[in-house]
Amino acid sequence: MKIAFLVAERSTCRRHHVGAVVVRTRRILTTGYNGAPSGVADCLELGCLRDERGIASGERHEVCRAIHAEQNAVIQAGLHGISIQGGTLYCTHTPCILCAKILVNARIHGLVACGAYPDEDALCLLKEAGVQFELLQRPGLTISTLD
Repeated sequence: MKIAFLVAERSTCRRHHVGAVVVRTRRILTTGYNGAPSGVADCLELGCLRDERGIASGERHEVCRAIHAEQNAVIQAGLHGISIQGGTLYCTHTPCILCAKILVNARIHGLVACGAYPDEDALCLLKEAGVQFELLQRPGLTISTLD
């Protein structure tokens, strides 16, 4: 989970920094964070469309430049030919309904999150599809080193 928070630091979203890590048999397969598509201006440069239009979190997902962290983790798997079937996605937040659908079809086995995104339908879909779900307390985010 700490790695998901570290990945989230790459986010270019002004509202939420979200990070995702797909793991299978204790190995990291892919990561993703929320941000604009590759090669285009992001919200840090252009401002937030959702803020400009007064759209609340959890509503009208299509009005956003960013690709969600979970989506980017699945896209990275596809780009690099990595099967994530049977994997567990660790994410800083619970998914939206769109990401939940993608995770189900990517055959993700489990989802572990510690922050809540305001979309209860997503969790219902995951449950219906048999995706194991666990909500954890936010981990300590201090990185310790031995010098």
